[in-house]
Amino acid sequence: MRADAEDADEQTDLDLIARWKGGDQRAATVLVERHAVAVARFADSVGARGDVQDVVQDTFVRAFASIDSFRGDSSLRTWLFTIARRLLLDLRRSERRRGEPVEVQDDDAVTEYDSLDTMVADESRKRMHDAVGRLSKTQREVFLLRVNEGLSYREIADVAGTTEGAARVHYHNAMRAIKEYLHD
Repeated sequence: MRADAEDADEQTDLDLIARWKGGDQRAATVLVERHAVAVARFADSVGARGDVQDVVQDTFVRAFASIDSFRGDSSLRTWLFTIARRLLLDLRRSERRRGEPVEVQDDDAVTEYDSLDTMVADESRKRMHDAVGRLSKTQREVFLLRVNEGLSYREIADVAGTTEGAARVHYHNAMRAIKEYLHD
């Protein structure tokens, strides 16, 4: 690994933001490399499917355009998730206004089974996907931020625009609903 790459890995997001504001374009590249996969995973998990790369790109464009408003009260990743969430909400509102159909996602179908283990795993994955799909929009968002991204309840509250207590309640209710569905 090059010394520059090692140095960038050790720097905090706030250090990289300061470097980028100072004119170091490489710092912005490191920030994108560090967080783009997580933003894409989040966007995909809340239903962006075909729009994932556009959402990721627009998230970073919007973030860099308004970087001066980032106070560092939350992590940069949480702030990026918040921006991505708002972009997705705007996209969905726009689709509804234009009367465009909202993309329906098919479950991933496996057409060939190599073993019983694969079949059981696929069935479990489908049931879990179905269980998560039955949650309310807010419960699903909170559940996925907690499980997929490992965010704290405070960070989830920041992303979802709610309180920490409400995030806990939504997560608890999501877990209860998933357990009930899976035990049926």
